[in-house]
Amino acid sequence: MSSEKDLQQLVIEGIQERKGHAITVVDLSHIESAAAHTFIIAEGNSTTQTAAIADSIEEYVRINGGYKPYNTDGTTNAEWIVIDYGDVWVHVFTPETRTRYALEELWSDAKITDIPDLD
Repeated sequence: MSSEKDLQQLVIEGIQERKGHAITVVDLSHIESAAAHTFIIAEGNSTTQTAAIADSIEEYVRINGGYKPYNTDGTTNAEWIVIDYGDVWVHVFTPETRTRYALEELWSDAKITDIPDLD
């Protein structure tokens, strides 16, 4: 198995495979009350794209890193899909839903890193 850092990179690559954008890595490792060490947040332009991004993440990470998620939720309406890899949680939003829930603002004391879009 790879490290948590490798898992994060695989998730980012899986997002980028389906043209996911506005990728943000939220480091919660120093916050005791956080449910995970890392949140990776991304957007798709539609529910169809968010579902495709989530599928891409799961497939890409499994093939290239051997990781399988503990749980995936939100695929029914695909406005906010969460993929749980234990210490790393991936959140794939439609733009409106991401703005509504503003996860980055909830964790303002976390270290936030924005990943540049590929295009």
